[in-house]
Amino acid sequence: MTDRPFRWLLTASGLSNTADGIVVVAMPLLAITLTRSPLLVSLVSAAATLPWLLLSLHAGALADRHDRRRILALTTWTRVTVLTALAAAAWLGTLPLPALLAGALLLGAGEVFADTSAQSVVPMTVARERLGDANGKLVAAQTIGNNFLGGSAAGLLTGLGAAAAFGAPALLYAAAGIALLGMRGRFRVEEPSTRPLHHDIAEGLRHLWSHRVLRDLALLSGVLNFANSAYFAVFVLWVVGEESRVGLTPGRYGLLMVALAFGAVAGSLLTDRVARKAGQVRTLVVVDLAGGVLLIVPALVPTPAAIGLTAVLLGAASATANVLRVSLRQRLIPGHLLGRVNSAIRLIGMGSTPLGAAAGGALATAAGLPTVFAAASVLCVLAVTLTCRSVTTRSVAEAESAADTTVQPAPA
Repeated sequence: MTDRPFRWLLTASGLSNTADGIVVVAMPLLAITLTRSPLLVSLVSAAATLPWLLLSLHAGALADRHDRRRILALTTWTRVTVLTALAAAAWLGTLPLPALLAGALLLGAGEVFADTSAQSVVPMTVARERLGDANGKLVAAQTIGNNFLGGSAAGLLTGLGAAAAFGAPALLYAAAGIALLGMRGRFRVEEPSTRPLHHDIAEGLRHLWSHRVLRDLALLSGVLNFANSAYFAVFVLWVVGEESRVGLTPGRYGLLMVALAFGAVAGSLLTDRVARKAGQVRTLVVVDLAGGVLLIVPALVPTPAAIGLTAVLLGAASATANVLRVSLRQRLIPGHLLGRVNSAIRLIGMGSTPLGAAAGGALATAAGLPTVFAAASVLCVLAVTLTCRSVTTRSVAEAESAADTTVQPAPA
């Protein structure tokens, strides 16, 4: 098996995630120039993640029916179109908050189909025993793009204006679309279903719900993402601007994303080695608990130095957990069900994020930002504590032994 398709996938992922990083940071920064309402600012994050709640199941079913690389390409060029339209509107001076929300919603829809197909295509580009290493490299590339490059560039681009903040990621997505052309081969299951779409969706849901390890990990992801979404939907109000508690400029906020990325890259590249020595379940529990505890630090010690160090540690914990979860899913889910079960998991995991973002905005309005930070931290710790009672080293080992995973490699 050649690694060439994976290398092109890795290149496209790095480019598109750099674009993602610019958009994710630029959107709330542009929103706070239009309003200082915590609820309205949080709606930007809610709009970007709402498609996970609405479209993830359909995205998974389509990924199991059609060529996954083609879905990636189509969604990439769709995001180029949306960002070009936003840049043009900004250049003409006609970009109100509703247009920003609409753009976030459309870009979020593209992300649903792209991410679902990307996770499902990885086992078709590398051997099964190399999934941990491949996912570690992908997470590292995604983190470098999202935070090191995209996050740090977002503050500078936003300072140049909304047209630059949207135009630059449009060009990066276009480059990613070109890179995907290098993935030669066929990236679809051998015998795709011809049944009605709702039958395929139901099959994926049944498989997830009957699989105790996957189900409990999916529910944990849902709670963790709900809490983190509530937290980060209003975090910018705590750290950016003269009215904030920390007082960072947009440019220094971008540097905070670099600190987050530094930890994430280190964590993603070391995950496979650490998990082999300490055990994947033990490692997952420790980093999830650490991530929950770290959320309270910016409220207790609101200084740039303390928040920067917290960002490094939080990035390492988050990336490590992400690599472990994705690799575990790819080993436990049969190849012909990978898109559907992944999408069902993402429905629970990512579908909770718009709800969390809206809840964070509402709670911040009613009780203040520190209350949101404390509540998110406590919720994460409680969720991990409860889940580790059922997801143990033994239960995961038994699930792996019982798994009948079929990996379909792409031809050279």
